[in-house]
Amino acid sequence: MIIDDKEIETLEELAAFITLVEQGGLGLENVAGIALATNNSDGRPFIAVLDDSHQLLLGRWVTQHVFENGKDLVRTGSGKIH
Repeated sequence: MIIDDKEIETLEELAAFITLVEQGGLGLENVAGIALATNNSDGRPFIAVLDDSHQLLLGRWVTQHVFENGKDLVRTGSGKIH
């Protein structure tokens, strides 16, 4: 699992991260989706960038506030024109 040590602390940071992924700014290939998840070993929440086989390409830690309140943002995407 590739987890970036940076933590997303606000919904604005979450929106910026989603936009970056949607626009291809991280150089990831075969991106098929983004999801909020929790680490199986310690329950810590993170945002997961998944490929078309549902394998984790990149994860970034999120605060509990972002995890609880960012679900609609993750579900609908940034809404910004690419």
